[in-house]
Amino acid sequence: MTSISFQLFSARNAPYFAGLLSLLSETGYEQVEGYSEHYSDPSATQKALAAAGLSMPSGHFPVDMLEEAPERAIEIAKTLGISRIYCPYLKEADRPTTEDGWKDLAQRLSVIADKMIAAGFVFGWHNHDFEFVKVSSGAVPMAILLDTAPNMTWEADIAWIVRGGENPLEWIERYGDRLSAVHVKDIAPAGECTDEDGWADVGHGTMDWPTLIAALKKTPAALFVVEHDNPSDIARFAKRALTSVQEYLG
Repeated sequence: MTSISFQLFSARNAPYFAGLLSLLSETGYEQVEGYSEHYSDPSATQKALAAAGLSMPSGHFPVDMLEEAPERAIEIAKTLGISRIYCPYLKEADRPTTEDGWKDLAQRLSVIADKMIAAGFVFGWHNHDFEFVKVSSGAVPMAILLDTAPNMTWEADIAWIVRGGENPLEWIERYGDRLSAVHVKDIAPAGECTDEDGWADVGHGTMDWPTLIAALKKTPAALFVVEHDNPSDIARFAKRALTSVQEYLG
């Protein structure tokens, strides 16, 4: 069964966490996706979620924690009811620059995946655009990660695939069986929404989401997570995104 969630990073500048959760609940969301901001006191976060009638089935965890303190990551995830753990990002200085470097990272992620799977979680990588920049050998880092770590799933951020210069439909066709979740966001027409870093509310940009979701519905991806990297109005984005994705999913 497909479900819709809200990536809380979209509202990282919102001043009141409890108020944000109430807003999302009142808008119609039942689920949210967490990130490291919410892990310092997971019990308090869980109480706030419960008070708003929300659950957190997925969360982003930094690679440093997953490698150096996997027990802590597992404890946090269990406290929050997270069943899907995703590694979301690498700082530019930490990104491999060669095919061998990306293979080494994939092998590290495969070790993490084994630990998380053994603890009862789904584990995957969440992409941005830099994973689609070819290395000198001509290989694409995203393909290296998925091919080298077959025990790892993929939370595909479709709009970042586009910003990485690739056709997302081709990637869905090639690696659709690896998808466990999808990030749904939109790109504004050129020159528009410059105060929002060129992103748009889902359904109000240039992404062909009806076609994309038709393709995604044929994959194992069961969680569709709406996101906007820099919305100027959280309430507007939350409502528009939910309405659009509900319409596309049918």
